Amino acid sequence: MMSKPSAPIGAKPTLTTRIAALPTPDKALLKLLFGAALLALGLGLAGGFVTALARAGALTFFPDDAYRLLTLHGVSVFFYWLYLIQAALLLVLAAAENGRGLALRPFAWLGAALMLVGFGVSEWISYTGTPLLYDGSPELAADDPRSVGFFALGYLLLSGGLVASAISGIATVLQPRLRGEADEFTAVGFALFAWAGFLVVSAIAATNAFLPGVLWSLGMGSFPADHGTEWHILFHNLHYLPLMATVLVWYVLTEHLTGVKSIHGARLSKIVFAAYLVFVPPTSLYHMFLEPNLSEGVRVVGSLLSLFVSVPTLAAFAIIVSSLEASARARGATGFFGWMRGLPWDNPAMANMGWAVVNMMLGITFAFVLIQGELAPMLSDTFFVPGYFHFFAVGVLTQTFLAAMMVMLPALGGGSLWRPAVLKRMPVIVTIGLVIFGAAGITAGFMGVPRRVFDVSYGGMAPAAWPVLMALVGVGATIFAVAISVTVYGVVRTLLSRRAPVATEVPVVDWQTGARGVGAAPAWTGPVSVAALVAAMYVFTIIAFQLIQSLPIIAIGGGHGH
Repeated sequence: MMSKPSAPIGAKPTLTTRIAALPTPDKALLKLLFGAALLALGLGLAGGFVTALARAGALTFFPDDAYRLLTLHGVSVFFYWLYLIQAALLLVLAAAENGRGLALRPFAWLGAALMLVGFGVSEWISYTGTPLLYDGSPELAADDPRSVGFFALGYLLLSGGLVASAISGIATVLQPRLRGEADEFTAVGFALFAWAGFLVVSAIAATNAFLPGVLWSLGMGSFPADHGTEWHILFHNLHYLPLMATVLVWYVLTEHLTGVKSIHGARLSKIVFAAYLVFVPPTSLYHMFLEPNLSEGVRVVGSLLSLFVSVPTLAAFAIIVSSLEASARARGATGFFGWMRGLPWDNPAMANMGWAVVNMMLGITFAFVLIQGELAPMLSDTFFVPGYFHFFAVGVLTQTFLAAMMVMLPALGGGSLWRPAVLKRMPVIVTIGLVIFGAAGITAGFMGVPRRVFDVSYGGMAPAAWPVLMALVGVGATIFAVAISVTVYGVVRTLLSRRAPVATEVPVVDWQTGARGVGAAPAWTGPVSVAALVAAMYVFTIIAFQLIQSLPIIAIGGGHGH
């Protein structure tokens, strides 16, 4: 690592310095949220690993038990891990941005309490009641109002907790301006404000989707027959809120770990973060592609809008990469990828983010295939969905959020990061497992393997390739589950650590030295990567059409999606 130069007089303290200086009540709250998020991730990992082994034929369960495991996996990871960690990151970054801790602290504690109670309710009913899968479809328990009601109640409590946390986060970000200490938002402050607002909107969508289930279970309303449509609207937000959080974490940690700020200025960064609010809500139409009565015109519009859904994420990626590359080339870096050698890859947080980008490129490529109007009905109920989606859920989101904790937890608790030399090697192992899992799963999807059927042998009538592909899915899941578990263990040890922290130096780029100024040499990696990604999207879409057309109709999945 580079030695850290003395900070200029009046320079803003580093991220970890600001976190370490937070008031004790804020630290206690944040450690509670981080700990609860890690518990949810651990439970989700266990459920997902056992589910993958069952899909591979290595374990056998009665149907109810199998679907209960699948429900626990989805509920724990997709809802509680991803939203407890978002609440924690929103609050810690807002408090660090403020410089004086959390505003409206009782709302933050109320939010934590509601989310933790919701977590308990959801886990309990998923284990004891009718397994409803993570979308909580009332149709699966039309004769069991108790399960529907408690399941929906858990999500409503989570939604209430997110709103309360967002209120505290918004007040915290606004406080410096109200005190007259700032004239405008920083790029990070603006992103936090937009992200908190997006959380509130998503909580409202969740209430709209799940309140009817609670009312029906109490005999105060009709059966929620429209749950599927309301779920699609909510699910779209659930997709992209964590991605917005991921991009913000990349933005913050990149500056912290390298000292490089955006060369494009704060205004462009604000525009990109605002783009999530512009591009994401209208693109929800592609989640409706499985509705049988959807008009052809809406399908066409949905397919066109789907082209824009990744614009904010790719734009933010291009800003970060071009800033790093321009800085490196200003210091004399040569070669197309030579500028990357100067990045702090020995830092586990940087390693996690780097491999998260690789997984993002793989995930987006195949996500584009799925959101085409003609392909969605044929692929959405096949194993194509978990095959591509784990690139995002595990490879991008989980690895990025774990990277954030590797930086923040030592500052919160005053301990040391557990075995950095071990943790920095885990992301590549995770990616290897995901590539095996994803390649087998996506291929299985093209061949029609259903996504929610555990025994795909069909009495020996299924194609011979199906069990082989499912076995590879199990192999890939085992590899990435073990590697992620090691990382989670290391992060938990860090959270619980009370040892004096090992001094770590944050490399800061000296923009004044170097033979050339920033921007004197072209920074092509970001634009070329995006162009290659777009080309890959089209290539795999064409391949998907060709493969689907070559299959007998009986091998093509169908049904409810997502």
